[in-house]
Amino acid sequence: MLPIVDPRQGDVEDDASSTKRRTLISLAGSLLAEISLPKLVAAWVILIVLPALLLGAGPLLASIWISSVSSKAAEIYTGLLAPILLAILIVIGWFGGKPLWRLIEANFWSLNALAVQPAYALSREALRQLAERFLPANVDQRSRDIARAVSAAVAGLLICAASLWIIALAWPGTRWIGSLADLSSPSNLAHIALHNSVVIVAAYLAVAGLVWGLADTIMPQPRDLPRYPPTPATGRIWRVAHLSDIHVVGERFGFRIEGGRSGPRGNERLKQTLEKLDAEHRERPLDIILITGDITDAGRSPEWAEFIDALSPYPHLAALTVILPGNHDLNVVDRANPARLDLPTSPKRRLREMRALSTMASLQGNRVHVVDDATGKLGATLEEFLEPHAEKIAEFSDRGTVRLSWGLAGLWPEAFPMVLPPENDDGIGVILLDSTAETHFSFTNALGLVTQEQTRAIEKVTAQFPNARWILALHHHMVEYPTAAKAMSERIGTALVNGTWFVRRLQRLSGKAIIMHGHRHIDWIGLCGGLVIVSAPSPVMDVTNDRDTYFYLHNLCIGADGNLALLEPERIDLKADNDLTVAAPTPN
Repeated sequence: MLPIVDPRQGDVEDDASSTKRRTLISLAGSLLAEISLPKLVAAWVILIVLPALLLGAGPLLASIWISSVSSKAAEIYTGLLAPILLAILIVIGWFGGKPLWRLIEANFWSLNALAVQPAYALSREALRQLAERFLPANVDQRSRDIARAVSAAVAGLLICAASLWIIALAWPGTRWIGSLADLSSPSNLAHIALHNSVVIVAAYLAVAGLVWGLADTIMPQPRDLPRYPPTPATGRIWRVAHLSDIHVVGERFGFRIEGGRSGPRGNERLKQTLEKLDAEHRERPLDIILITGDITDAGRSPEWAEFIDALSPYPHLAALTVILPGNHDLNVVDRANPARLDLPTSPKRRLREMRALSTMASLQGNRVHVVDDATGKLGATLEEFLEPHAEKIAEFSDRGTVRLSWGLAGLWPEAFPMVLPPENDDGIGVILLDSTAETHFSFTNALGLVTQEQTRAIEKVTAQFPNARWILALHHHMVEYPTAAKAMSERIGTALVNGTWFVRRLQRLSGKAIIMHGHRHIDWIGLCGGLVIVSAPSPVMDVTNDRDTYFYLHNLCIGADGNLALLEPERIDLKADNDLTVAAPTPN
């Protein structure tokens, strides 16, 4: 007997955080109603107010030091000050340089993610949406590229103009030279410091807006891949199954954050995917199964357990599988409440990192290597790298204290990129990146960033294997797709904050590497800056159980020109499953 409301189909509460079932305005209203004001105030103080005060007070304090303290110190330590400062800088660089650099880089791109990127992306995509309304439906690609480039340039100019206007408003309250008397009035000092910080940040926005607009304008615009090369008669062909955004849930009929009731419930579609992979592998062996992030829906232990459990009947597939983290694996604070946020001092994100590392180590730990920081070459396997820290990871997972969290702080960034090396000098390898920007707020969990440290490692590893070809795998998309959009909401994605910069750094790998990513849940294959970019559809998101989904098997080979070529992909369909009936319990 079926109930009036079938609980397996979910209800309105399952749509609490769904961007498919609710508008952003509706979600924002819920966010305001549910948000913890004390925690929000504390987070703002730590992340915004204190840095703003320090930034704005910097010029004043520096001028005070130069005018008074430095002159007195120089009288006493004449001849010793310079070598003492040099020794201090050497000590800081030797013992704390890399963590300090990571902190500076993370905060720099966080500023971009918070202020520059959203404003610039919104302006750019609004202009492109407007431009496309006036373009003929059959307009050629060159005209569309020009419209995209002009929109980027105008958006950069708009951001610059708005920033200069803010500078003009804040400038009367600024002062850049201070005296010791300023230290006797903290409130006055804070007032000046806040005005100074507004001017400094706005000045950065003005420059950054111009730089971002110029970079997007002169860079080759992304476009659809025009054609696939013919399948060669001879030579090696690598078969790569590319999955992404499988969003494993921890309950049999569990909903997914973004989809709510708009997606298949539970993990049955994932099990169907693995069955299809198993059948394909038995017919024609696969070389690599790549899952580019969002393995889980919220990085919870039951979700990782369900993923391991689903894969366990297929050890031959597990031996081919490599995974990397997505924003849902690390940055979701609460599945049911987008208003939840953690303080920056919370160990919760570190706990999600350790869960992900533990699963990666069990799945691919003896096959992928980390990059040795000293030599820039492949170092220990992931399993060997984590072994000395195993007891600390287990203790932290059991107790979750802030002290233990600090002791594991460097482990995550040092583990990436993970490299699956080529089997031989001219084979194909896989470089797995972490593209998740650290956030502590469920509503802003999707931000992406590839660090300078990882980018340098890519360059060193690929130089170590000059004849090899590569799959560069990350979760976030590097550029917004060039396809025309019906609604403005379709245009605003969450591409890498430093995506344009990253594309430029990778251009030297054109012909030697193919980029594979997920995050958008849709398939797209295109070109940007000479790089072939492949986006994976999600086999479990955005459609209900009565709709088909699919994924792709990609065939890679060395083309006649010696470049890594992407052949026409094979689409694997996953059929709808309308049978949600549950067998009645057997009577005792």
